[in-house]
Amino acid sequence: MNETWLECTGIPFESNMILLLWSFTVSVCPLGGHTGAVVAGPMAIILGRQESAGFYFKLCSFHYICLPCPGVSMNIQPMYLAESAPKKLRGAVALTSVSFTALGLVLQVVGLKNLLGGEESSFLLSRNVVPALIQLMALPWFSESPRYLLIDHGDKESCFSALQKLRGNSDLAEEMLAEQAAVKGLRAKDPWELFQNPALRWQLMSIVVLSSTMQLCGNDSMYFYAAYMFQEAGIPQDKIPYVIIIMGSCDLVMSVTYNVILDYAGQRPLLLGRCVFMAGWAIVFMVALSQQIQIRWMPYVSMACIFTLILSFGIGPAGVTGILPTEVFDQMSWPVAYMICGSLLWFNLFLVGTALPFIVKSLAHFCYVPFLVVCVCTALHIGFFLPEAKGKSFLETLEEFKKWNFKAQTHAVFYKGPEEIKPTM
Repeated sequence: MNETWLECTGIPFESNMILLLWSFTVSVCPLGGHTGAVVAGPMAIILGRQESAGFYFKLCSFHYICLPCPGVSMNIQPMYLAESAPKKLRGAVALTSVSFTALGLVLQVVGLKNLLGGEESSFLLSRNVVPALIQLMALPWFSESPRYLLIDHGDKESCFSALQKLRGNSDLAEEMLAEQAAVKGLRAKDPWELFQNPALRWQLMSIVVLSSTMQLCGNDSMYFYAAYMFQEAGIPQDKIPYVIIIMGSCDLVMSVTYNVILDYAGQRPLLLGRCVFMAGWAIVFMVALSQQIQIRWMPYVSMACIFTLILSFGIGPAGVTGILPTEVFDQMSWPVAYMICGSLLWFNLFLVGTALPFIVKSLAHFCYVPFLVVCVCTALHIGFFLPEAKGKSFLETLEEFKKWNFKAQTHAVFYKGPEEIKPTM
C-alpha cells in the first residue's frame, strides 16, 4: 500500500499513517460482527429464536457474506439456550456456546503447515460450511423457545409441546407463569426504551460495563505479545504456533471449568475474582516487560503471565454476555439487551485492535496500564452494584436492583408540613 501511494504521489506515508492503515486492516472484521449483533435483536423478535438461528446457519454456508454471522450467533444462541433451559441449569446451558467458541480457537490446529500446508490451505476458507450445514440440517428437530412462545405470544399449547419435546414433560414452571403475568400486555422493548427507563438504569449499566470489559480487560491483547514473548523465552519459531494453540486450550479448559463451578460459586464472586487476578497479573507482566533485558529469566515470567492472564479471563467474563442479560432483564428486554451486549463486544474488539499498536508505541512496557484501570473499575462496579443472581428468577433479582434504581426515592424524607397541635382540654 505504501509503495502504491509512493508511486502515485512521490511522497511516502508517515509511520503513524502506515501503522493506522495496518491496524485498521487487521481489525476491520469485528465491524461485521457488530453489524450482526445490531440486527440480531430485531431478528429474534420478528423471526423468533429458532428461525433466527436457521437464518444465521444459512448465511454461514456462504463464505463471502458470513462476516455478520458471529455477531448474530453470539446473541441468538445464548438467548435460545437460556430460554429453553430450566432456571437451575440456565447459566450452565447458556455457557455451552462460550465453550464451543473456545473450542473453535483450539481447532485452528488444522491450519498448521504440518497438517495442511501449501496451496491446499485455500480449503480452510470454506471450513465454516461443514458445521453450518450440519447445524442447519439438525435445526428442524429443535422446537421454538418455550418462554418465547408463552411470554411473547401467549401460545400455551405450543409452549406445552415445546416443553414436552425439550424436557420430557409439559409442566409450566412457576417462574414462567409469574413473569408472563408481570409483562402481560407489554411488547418487546426498543433500545431507547431501555435507556429511558429509570427502573432499568443499573441493570443497563451493568451489562454495558461487563460487556465492554470482555475486550477492554486486555485478554485479546495477550495474543499480540505471545509470539514475541515465546521467542524471547527461547522457543523455536516453528514451534510457537503450537504454543499459541495451547493458549487457546487453556481458554477452553477454563470456560468448561467456569461452566461446572458456576452453580456452586455464583457468578458475582467469579467475576470479581477474575478482575482482581487480571489486575494483579497485569502489574507483574508490566514489571517483567520492563526488566526482561536486565534480568535473564524475566522472559519466562512474562510467558507465565500470558497464561495466567488467559486462565484468569476464563473464570469470569468469557460467559458474561451469554447469561447476564437473562439474569437482570425481563423477557421483553432480552433481545435488545443482547443487542447492546453484542454491539459493545464487537465494537470494543475493533477499538482495541486499532488502538493497541499506538498504545504499545506510546507506553512501551507500561502498555497494560489502560487495561489495568478497566479491570480495577470493573471490580469496583461488581463489588458495589452487581447483586448475586444464583438460583434467583428475574423478579427476585429485580428487587435487588430496586435499591439502586430508586435510591433517591427510598431514602428521601418528605416534609409534609407542621402537624396540627390539638388542645388537650
